[in-house]
Amino acid sequence: MIVAPETLDLSGVPCPANAARALLRLEGMDPGSLLRIIVDDGEPVLNVPPALEQEGHALLSKEPDAGRWVLLLRRG
Repeated sequence: MIVAPETLDLSGVPCPANAARALLRLEGMDPGSLLRIIVDDGEPVLNVPPALEQEGHALLSKEPDAGRWVLLLRRG
């Protein structure tokens, strides 16, 4: 199991602000760094992962967690 040293909790943050915040955080990290991101079910989990992948970041896992989703990303 891969564990990210940092977590960005975007619970309650609407689209597209959640993707923008995640991108800003990832851009401030070193290439190859891992980030755990928590997003809400529904539109956020459908939109955030593709938006991050489109910018060159890798989605390593996407797991449900009590009505939210935990994403593990590697900065591209």
